[in-house]
Amino acid sequence: MKIAFLTLYSGFVNRGVETFVKEVAGRLAKNHEVVVFQAGPSKGGEKYKVVQTKILLDWTQKDASGTLKRKFFVDYWSRATLRFVLKILPALWQRKFDVIIPTDGGWETLICRILTWLQRKKMIISGQSGPGYDDRWNLFWCPNTFVALTSQAEKWVERACFRVKVVMIPNGVDLEKFTPTLRPKQIGLPKPIILCASALTPSKRIDLTIKAVAKLENASLLVVGEGDLKDELEKLGKKLLGKRFLLTSAKHEEMPHFYAAADLFTMVSVPWEAFGIVYVEAMASGLPVVATDTEARREIMGEAGLFVEPTDLFNYCAVIKKALEINWGEKPRQQAQKFSWDKITFQYEKAMLKKV
Repeated sequence: MKIAFLTLYSGFVNRGVETFVKEVAGRLAKNHEVVVFQAGPSKGGEKYKVVQTKILLDWTQKDASGTLKRKFFVDYWSRATLRFVLKILPALWQRKFDVIIPTDGGWETLICRILTWLQRKKMIISGQSGPGYDDRWNLFWCPNTFVALTSQAEKWVERACFRVKVVMIPNGVDLEKFTPTLRPKQIGLPKPIILCASALTPSKRIDLTIKAVAKLENASLLVVGEGDLKDELEKLGKKLLGKRFLLTSAKHEEMPHFYAAADLFTMVSVPWEAFGIVYVEAMASGLPVVATDTEARREIMGEAGLFVEPTDLFNYCAVIKKALEINWGEKPRQQAQKFSWDKITFQYEKAMLKKV
């Protein structure tokens, strides 16, 4: 098969979507011709072909999620996505890919759907946005297959749209890269260290994590990420935690050593988050997890973590303290083994090959 992934942000940032593309595309490339169209530069070492499609991007522009402009895809980043897909459209038309996987939504989904209809090819959508407006838009254009990342998302799709074939395939983790046996990163924070690796955006609710950890007497908080709220969160962390707080950034290939330095992982993003690859990365590294109490999180973490309503800061603090006191043993690692990228890529390949 000839397979194309479209990912505007790859080469610039390493979020869940970009990790998904890199891991799945790399494994599919063993048996298929895989091309990843991206705006950012190649990092080197990719097992698939990278086609960099350069467009000018203003990184000072903020995410417009939830606004009227975003609803009609006329905000800055939606327009950037349109410029990106129009620039690569001639190559997509000429190459006649058997499967196209657009990951940026908006105009990209619409244009790829028209193209695959005309060429009688397949478009597969991986629901990395999570239940909400963006994936309703993706469903509206009737992809050949929609991939729900959790059972909760699968139920949502079945309620939202009966015309689309849906399969449930989670995100995953590289079990060789993320392991408890690695040398830990030297952090310089007093133990125990609580880690939160996340984009610094409102939906991740890192301010709640800072406030909850501040109520503990001795624990430190390490936040690893980048985003619009960096200055605000750094100021809050230093104010409430002082020398028990560090906010930094790291390349994705450095992250295993940060996990190895921590004693507990927590991220309490909004309930409608699609998946959260960092949860399985943490568990693969041997860390228990404290997360927002939702059906999807319970499915992902099983018995390898505790769950909380994070807006109740006193309870959030108490749950973190309880998690630090439990002897988790091999539970986190064993749970993570259910999410091997090798197994997950096989399921994507099966969905691509299946006749519709």
